[in-house]
Amino acid sequence: MMKVTFCTYDSPNFTGGPNSWLRCLLPSLQKNGIESEVLFFIDGKVPNECPCFDALSKQGFSCKAFPWETTTQHKIRWILSKLSENPPDIFVPNLIVAALYASKWVKLAGIPTIGVLHSDDDFYKGIIREFVFGQAEYTLSALVCVSEYLTQTVRNLGNTDVLIRKIPYGVQIPEKYAQAPKDKLRLIYVGRLVEEQKQISQVTKSLCRVVKEIPNTEAIICGDGPSKSNVEEIISKEGQGLPIYLGGLIDNSKIQDVMLQSHVLVLLSDYEGLPVALMEGMACGLVPICLNIRSGIPELIENNINGLLVNDRNDEFVNAVNHLKKDLIFWKRLSIAARNKIKSSYSHHSCVTEWNNLFLELKELYNIKRTISKPLYIKLPPVDLALAGYDNRQSFFDRMNKLLRYHGGAIKNSMFKICN
Repeated sequence: MMKVTFCTYDSPNFTGGPNSWLRCLLPSLQKNGIESEVLFFIDGKVPNECPCFDALSKQGFSCKAFPWETTTQHKIRWILSKLSENPPDIFVPNLIVAALYASKWVKLAGIPTIGVLHSDDDFYKGIIREFVFGQAEYTLSALVCVSEYLTQTVRNLGNTDVLIRKIPYGVQIPEKYAQAPKDKLRLIYVGRLVEEQKQISQVTKSLCRVVKEIPNTEAIICGDGPSKSNVEEIISKEGQGLPIYLGGLIDNSKIQDVMLQSHVLVLLSDYEGLPVALMEGMACGLVPICLNIRSGIPELIENNINGLLVNDRNDEFVNAVNHLKKDLIFWKRLSIAARNKIKSSYSHHSCVTEWNNLFLELKELYNIKRTISKPLYIKLPPVDLALAGYDNRQSFFDRMNKLLRYHGGAIKNSMFKICN
C-alpha cells in the first residue's frame, strides 16, 4: 500500500476549498489502496474543535496537530520528526510554507514532494517564486494547479525541473438537483466571511438590495469568518425586515443538501482559483452568478449558457437576478447546463484518478529511500514578502539561545564524566 502525507491548516469554524478538497479526496484515495496521513497546523487549543481535523479523525485517518502560532523552524522540525517516525512514499506540503521548506530534507531522503496552487493571489505567486523557480534545493518535485489559468501562468514563467500538472478539484454529483422556483427565488452564498478576496460586506449589501428591489426573492449567507460581525450589522441595518438571513457555518458533508433548497449561487470575489463551493452548487443545478474575473470562473462558466457573469456587484448583478426571476425557462436551461458542466469535466472520480496517476508517476521516479535527516540548525532563504504573513521566522537571538542551551548541556555532561 502506498502512503501519502498531506499538510494543511485548520481552526474552529474554519471553512475553505483546500480543506473541502481534502475531506473529499482522502476517503476515495483510501479505496484505491492509498493510505493518507494529515499533519495539521491548528489555530486553536483543541484539535477536535477544528472541522477538517475532526471529520478526518472520525473517519479513521491518522491526523496529527501542531500549533499554528509557532515559528517556521519549529514547524519544520516537527514535520521532519513526524515524517521520520513512519516515512511516506509521497509528501504533499500543499500550501503550508514551513512544510514547503521542509521538503528540502524530505527530497534528500528520496521522497517526492507536491505543492498545490489553489488560487492566484500574491501568496501563491510567492510559492511559485520560492518553490518552483527558487533555490534548487528548495524546489518541489511537482506542482499541482487547480485551474488551466494557474497552469499556464506557471508555464509561461519559464522552464523548470518541477513537474507541472493541472488537476482540478472534483465534486460529488448528487442524485437530486435544484427545482425551478415556484414562488420565491432563493439566492445563496457559501464561503468564508472575509473582505479580502470574497468582499463579503459588498456581497451582503448587494443581496440586501436584491431582496429589497425584486419581489419574491430571498437570500441566505452561509459561512463564518472574521467579517461575520460586519455581515450581521449590514443585515440589521440595510436588510431589516427583509428576507435575508445569516445561515451560519455548514459542515462540508451537508453543504449540497443546503444548496438544493436554493436556486442561485452567488460568488462575487475579486479572485479565485477554482471555487469548490461554486462547483458544488453547479453540480446541484444552481445557476451561478459570478463576477467576471480572470482566474477559475471563466473555466467553469460560459455567460448565458451555464451561468451569468457580471462586471459589478451593483446594477449588473441586480439585473442578472431579475432576469432569472422573470424568465424561469432561462433559469432551467442554465441550471441543466451548469450541472452537465460539472458532470462532464469536474467529477470527483476524474480528480481522484489524476491524483492517483501523479502519485504512481512520482513513486517510479523516486525509488530509493534514505533516512530523513533532522538538522540542528536550519538556515532558510530570505523571507519572501508575499509569504511573510505565513512564515514566522525564529529570531537570531532565539537561535543563539537554543544553541547555547544545547552546547551548555553537552559541556555539563562532559564535566560530569570527567569528575566521576
